[in-house]
Amino acid sequence: MKPNFIQKVTNWGNFPVVEKEIRSDDSLKKIREFVKNHNEIIARGNGRCYGDAAFSEHIFSTKRLNKFISFDRLNGIIECESGVLLSEVLEVVVPQGYFLYVTPGTKFISIGGAIASDVHGKNHHAEGCFSEYVLEFSLLNENGEILNCSRTENAEKFWATIGGMGLTGIILSAKFKLKNIETAYIRQESIKAENLDEIFRLFEESESWTYSVAWIDCLQTGKNIGRSILMRGEHAFRHQLPKNLHDNPLRLRPKLSPTVPFYFPNFVLNNFTVKLFNMLYFKKQRAKEVKSYIDYETFFYPLDAINDWNRIYGKSGFIQYQMVIPKAKGKEGMRRILETIAKSGNGSFLAVLKLFGKNNPEAYNSFPFEGYTLALDFKVNSKLKDLVQKLDEIVEEFGGRIYLTKDAMSKSSLTNYLQNVQNPKFVSLQYKRIINNI
Repeated sequence: MKPNFIQKVTNWGNFPVVEKEIRSDDSLKKIREFVKNHNEIIARGNGRCYGDAAFSEHIFSTKRLNKFISFDRLNGIIECESGVLLSEVLEVVVPQGYFLYVTPGTKFISIGGAIASDVHGKNHHAEGCFSEYVLEFSLLNENGEILNCSRTENAEKFWATIGGMGLTGIILSAKFKLKNIETAYIRQESIKAENLDEIFRLFEESESWTYSVAWIDCLQTGKNIGRSILMRGEHAFRHQLPKNLHDNPLRLRPKLSPTVPFYFPNFVLNNFTVKLFNMLYFKKQRAKEVKSYIDYETFFYPLDAINDWNRIYGKSGFIQYQMVIPKAKGKEGMRRILETIAKSGNGSFLAVLKLFGKNNPEAYNSFPFEGYTLALDFKVNSKLKDLVQKLDEIVEEFGGRIYLTKDAMSKSSLTNYLQNVQNPKFVSLQYKRIINNI
């Protein structure tokens, strides 16, 4: 990447596409100069968020801030620059018997992005958000000053930055805790659910499991609405593994990574093909319950196994819409949402349901609170804005919230839960869109 030029920029959803100035540098002096000499700046990591959160008039790419600083193997604490990817962390720590406490559904996001979004995973009900394990980070503020932020030092800025979507400054580096593991494998149970009542019962029965997530068929109606497959898991101990995996339990076997070579034509993904995919996906597991041992990449990052899978949605791109509904209203809210999607004809190719635990009140900008969250991928088309508006109204009616990291279209004020982060220097296009309700 050239250090500074105007270019077309888009994130993983390929929507929207903007032309903005991008700077990428690893010189602290030059980064400071860039911040001091420009207004409306936002930091951008690896561009794997879905919406317009990492766009501004001037974008600072952290890709060249990609160095490890230290690794305390005895205590499981690692420090690195903000542009380091989760995938790079895993390459270093898994062979040493460690794993990330919290990881989202892709390993190709930056550490800075994980903090700014305060990412969650399949274990929020058990272990919370990424911020629970962040010890400290360095932040370049609007005056070019570097602040060391932790729970005891510059604590106000620490908590404003957690989930603050980059609006407090540029995260330069971070130190965080890791989880001990014996193997690189997960003990998984996969259970089919025929409808919404059954999948909610399974989630309640699985609250003692560290990880749980469900694929859900969002186009089913009537008695089959909410038809799904629950996957729950735990890190496997060495003695639990099949004998053929005992020799190198912390190292994964090499796998092929196919690539989607081109953007699919717009007609490929439609209501019929999504219904067909959902039917085949549900029926491929013949038994009601299947127990297995799978590697962590298959469990946590199934889509990462396919390079450029976002091209499946075509050149017009797609959005991911994710909301959380309070636990007491979760089933009723999800039923309304699924009914609305089925009626719209905008089927989601990928729909994921998870359970959130109680939120950390100090992390006031974080997305999760106790309830159920549903993430949906929708191909961009002329009917999508109308669907998003209807979904926004349902979420607001049930006291829910939209995930800013994935938002690209929502207009509702319910998305505006950021507090104490307003800064004329660091501004995203998403934030301006939400505040101005455009």
